[in-house]
Amino acid sequence: MIDLKIGETFENIINWLVENWSGFFDGISNGIQGILTGFEWLLLLAHPLVVIGIFAVLAWFTAGRGIAIFTLIGFLLIFNLGFWVVTMETLALVLTAVLVALIFAIPIGIWAAKSNTVQNVVRPILDFMQTLPAFVYLIPAVLFFKLGEVPAVVSTLIFALPPAVRLTSLGIRQVPKDIKEAGKSFGSTPNQILFKVELPVALPTILAGINQTIMLALSMVVIAGMIGAGGLGNEVLKGITQLQIGLGFESGISIVILAIFLDRVTQALGEGSSKHR
Repeated sequence: MIDLKIGETFENIINWLVENWSGFFDGISNGIQGILTGFEWLLLLAHPLVVIGIFAVLAWFTAGRGIAIFTLIGFLLIFNLGFWVVTMETLALVLTAVLVALIFAIPIGIWAAKSNTVQNVVRPILDFMQTLPAFVYLIPAVLFFKLGEVPAVVSTLIFALPPAVRLTSLGIRQVPKDIKEAGKSFGSTPNQILFKVELPVALPTILAGINQTIMLALSMVVIAGMIGAGGLGNEVLKGITQLQIGLGFESGISIVILAIFLDRVTQALGEGSSKHR
């Protein structure tokens, strides 16, 4: 058998990047850390009861009374359990990862929708990203950015990025041709058709991709705790490694509450944009 040395080649590439692109990765690290710190500061600025009230009102106006009541009770439970700070740290990590992922995912999705060649190139890459075990993403992230919150954000955003790319491309490709032809008949430029016709019509599908991206990012929380991400993932990991069953269960419940809140609110936003369309 021929030894292809795939693992050795990958390791050499990573080592070369670490040695020669350290300044580039330091810049990325500083930028991500700044965004993450900003979200944490904003979420922890007001008293927890004020933030809980804001979350409940947001849930009421987007997802209805039932989800608002669940949000109020759920976050009050998190506050009572003493997990408020770590929950906000987790939420800040998810928001940062999703924000950076969308900065890349939506333009790539638009590009893939406009070009079959790009679509054919991007599709197997996304398949590879979605089937690769999540733990593997931690290896290069730690090598490039050391331990801490930044590599956790990087590994999370890479893991969570594919659905946003896929559904952005799908949404734009599914825009009816007669709507685009109507825009062209009124003399619209390609950019006007994209921003005033295609993206508004595809918005429900794009929001569905954002919802999946948020859920995947949240699913990485516990795994990211292994590389010093902090937040609820660290509490779950502590419960596992130290056999603290109660701590593991309570922190797990906190993740479930946060996940349901984010899922229902983003789903409702997608359904609302669909009705508006």
